[in-house]
Amino acid sequence: MKEQIIEILKESKKALSVHEINDFMNFTTVEEFKELLKILNEMEDSLEIYKTNKDNFMLFENSHLKVGKVIGKKQGYAFVDVENDEDIFVPQVNLNGAIHGDKVIAEVTGKTEKGFEGRIVKVVSRNLKQAVGEFYYHKKTPCVKLDDDNVNIDIVVKKDKTMGAMNGHKVLVKITRLIKPNVYEGEILRILGHKNDPGVDILSIVLKYGISDSFSSEVMEEVERIPSEVLESEKEGRRDLREEMIFTIDGDDTKDIDDAISFKQLENGNFELGVHIADVSHYVKIGTKLYEEAMNRGTSVYLADRVIPMLPHKLSNGICSLNPEVDRLAQSCVMEISPSGKILSSEIFESIIRSKKQMTYKNVNKILEEDSIPKGYEEFVSTLKGMQELATILRKEKISRGYIDFEIDEAKIIVNEKGEAIDVVLRERGVGEKLIEDFMIAANEAVATTIYFMDLPFIYRIHGEPSEEKIRSFLSFIATLGYKVDGKIKEITPKEMQKILESLNDKKEFSMLSNLLLRSMQKAVYDTVNIGHFGLASKYYTHFTSPIRRFPDTTVHRLLRMYLYEQKLDMDTIRPLEAELKEIAIHSSEMERSSVSCEREVDDMKKAEYMEKHIGEIYTGMINTVTSFGFFVELPNLIEGLVSIHDLTEDHYIYDEATQSLRGIKNKRGYRLGDTIEVIVKRASKEEKIVDFVVATEANKKLYSKNKVQDEKRQ
Repeated sequence: MKEQIIEILKESKKALSVHEINDFMNFTTVEEFKELLKILNEMEDSLEIYKTNKDNFMLFENSHLKVGKVIGKKQGYAFVDVENDEDIFVPQVNLNGAIHGDKVIAEVTGKTEKGFEGRIVKVVSRNLKQAVGEFYYHKKTPCVKLDDDNVNIDIVVKKDKTMGAMNGHKVLVKITRLIKPNVYEGEILRILGHKNDPGVDILSIVLKYGISDSFSSEVMEEVERIPSEVLESEKEGRRDLREEMIFTIDGDDTKDIDDAISFKQLENGNFELGVHIADVSHYVKIGTKLYEEAMNRGTSVYLADRVIPMLPHKLSNGICSLNPEVDRLAQSCVMEISPSGKILSSEIFESIIRSKKQMTYKNVNKILEEDSIPKGYEEFVSTLKGMQELATILRKEKISRGYIDFEIDEAKIIVNEKGEAIDVVLRERGVGEKLIEDFMIAANEAVATTIYFMDLPFIYRIHGEPSEEKIRSFLSFIATLGYKVDGKIKEITPKEMQKILESLNDKKEFSMLSNLLLRSMQKAVYDTVNIGHFGLASKYYTHFTSPIRRFPDTTVHRLLRMYLYEQKLDMDTIRPLEAELKEIAIHSSEMERSSVSCEREVDDMKKAEYMEKHIGEIYTGMINTVTSFGFFVELPNLIEGLVSIHDLTEDHYIYDEATQSLRGIKNKRGYRLGDTIEVIVKRASKEEKIVDFVVATEANKKLYSKNKVQDEKRQ
């Protein structure tokens, strides 16, 4: 019936009453009319159709209406984020009670040069049910000031619901009801500690994103029943690889080790690569509280001084972690690879392994980059060098088909025992790191290819091709910098994107331009429909290699067990999977976005905390964003700060959007994207998570020099 209703509304191209739809359906009985009304209401609830104020029904595509999520701004206005469409700007007067995070129906009322403008028609659901903020008393009334400036609401707490919170406490508050426009009543759920207590800063951000920092007693009771060692009964039916030379390579401080590798040079000239992954799905079984919790979390979250794990430590650091010299259950993907880098065959099976050594990237890089052998690595040198040869071949093959390596740098925050940022450096990415990346990509492709050709329900990691409009916009911009790139923009393939990136490789602004090009592309997500992975130039791709920290990988393991090891291929088993996997894919993508946002906000806060100790110091950086209100400068360690147009007092500057520059009346060249520039740290605020710079002119050096700042502090 739904399909018929949609067809009727499509053809009508206008809103129809239930009676008009009933006539089109040729229904004549009361029972049929009631069923129609029920289906229409269901379709309205699922946002397949829209019900107007006159109780008529219409399709969204036949209207100016869009469904999306409100992205609030502290200035009062907001944007509606519409999937696969342009954002809609909504002035504060047209928000109609909607707040940051709400799922809404918005009406497009017009279009300007800057995009769509509109108003909120209806709040579909309110996602913000609890929030984090600072507790304070205002005229003896307990209140909470929310940490998120984009949520423009005031919260008054009932006097018997404060949990004894005092001024300066960071709290988790439940929003209970609307008192009056923009003012809500709330109750304190948890006191995190005083805002200056060690660790409270990061915990506040974690809870703001709805990420749980602890496990329920029900989950922990289940975990306690899981053995700390592999039982003899669990080894049955598994291929025994404990005598094989299998080892792990990770960071110095890694405790959740989910991948191990092995390598052989075959007599026929081919290579055998083994990728052995912790069999998390053996312990995290569907139907348990542990499974529900892992699915809800979706991912582990890696922050400056802590990890918020997807699984309790007994699993993530214990029985599931491929620690050295202990038996561990695994799922292995063993591939035969040609000297040209083609995967000729692969076998996926349940195994039991015993890692021979827990290697670190630092020591592996000493062997592969410096030809220096750390103590305890002697017997592994020839295997590591063979692996390096294979990794080089695999990378060359990926590049030949269009693999795009954006070479994006990452910042690493160094903290002391109190969690305070004491340094910000670039994260290293040496030969060892790239080797593991190449091997994991090969295994992920092999697993995805196997299941794709079995034509069974599955979760893929997909990455769509970028829009022609965004690539044209990028090329137009780099043309203003004097760079011309040849490419067939109407045929946007990974090879063409690769050519664009390669043509910019020798430019001084390469890092900034690479970031801009990456932003012009779609985000990779999880889906049950395979469209390939554009960035990897891969036809079939999934996530198989990190089940300790990613729920989609755990799900892939469960499906491999069902399809390959247990051969459960009957339709009664397979049919329900379609809807279940779709839900897991959507939720996992959402949780991934939340974790990335949380990680970025923590990084921004810690970078600002670090720069608070460097007010008045001079740095050299590059302009990476130009706006009408100033420009942002990125330092070599990826700390970013704003130079406000109000601090450019030596001239009057006007923003030129076409050239992404600020042009002065006297200084015609002005400030452009990609310019290298000296700046002074004017201000930094950990609380606001911002850094402000000023240009290091002679006048500013006298005004903002470190010595002057220190003198003022002493006074």
